[in-house]
Amino acid sequence: MPLDQEFDKEEEDSGGEMSFIGHLEELRWHVIRAVGSILVFAIIAFIYIQEIYQYVIVAPSKPGFWTYRMLCKLSVIVGYDDLCVKALNFQLQAIGMGDNFTMSMTSSVIAGLIFAFPYAFWEMWRFIKPGLRPSERRSARGAVFYVTFLFLSGVLFGYYVVTPLAINFLASYTLDPSIINQFSITSYISLVATLTLACGVAFQLPIVVFVLSKIGILTPVFMREYRRHSMIVILIVAAVITPSPDIYSQILVAIPLFLLYEISILVSSRVEREKLREEQQLATTGGNTEED
Repeated sequence: MPLDQEFDKEEEDSGGEMSFIGHLEELRWHVIRAVGSILVFAIIAFIYIQEIYQYVIVAPSKPGFWTYRMLCKLSVIVGYDDLCVKALNFQLQAIGMGDNFTMSMTSSVIAGLIFAFPYAFWEMWRFIKPGLRPSERRSARGAVFYVTFLFLSGVLFGYYVVTPLAINFLASYTLDPSIINQFSITSYISLVATLTLACGVAFQLPIVVFVLSKIGILTPVFMREYRRHSMIVILIVAAVITPSPDIYSQILVAIPLFLLYEISILVSSRVEREKLREEQQLATTGGNTEED
């Protein structure tokens, strides 16, 4: 008998409650499928690694990259010529014997993680969802879509906005004109991957606020009260993420973070309204609500 049928039978025999070992076994298979999807996409990425490097990974190191072209157009509109990136004065080098192969493997795994994220998260959500109460399931409806959308939006924002700004600043910063910037491919990939994935994680702020509001740690009143403080923190974060000293680059990074904070306030407000509605229903029915 297959393992799934054995555990289904065990659950039925125990009155619908799965044993601790059964939960661990189920979690193991969800993790295996999630990791397997990442490996599948990583293998596909490794097959096309040269095209990925040419058109994706190395693209932000060239002045013809989409972001730099848009910055040049923006510089004409605002009348600030320094905003236009016309050249990137650095060279990429593979210093170690195995750097090219190692970075190919690393880049393939990162690409596999990004492309497989929707399915991998769906697998983990399938394990978490049965343990939620009916009211929590209703509140978390569409979780896979929202988490995936925010993650991919953050990845695109990190790739098209934060990463090019950081590369431009670091490439143009020199202690002396006689010093030639020659960066290793390892440090370059590390910068691109770190900033891109960090933005993908940072864009999960509304989801984090939803969870914290659900358990009562955050409230919309608290978030509105400290909105000004959050703006200062966001500006500091934008300044750290984009080491470029010009204010326009920092604003480009700060605006989406401000929008995320405002969206998080709306999310927290929705959670609070649902809590009040449930309390009113509980008071009306005298505690005879649906069983959790």
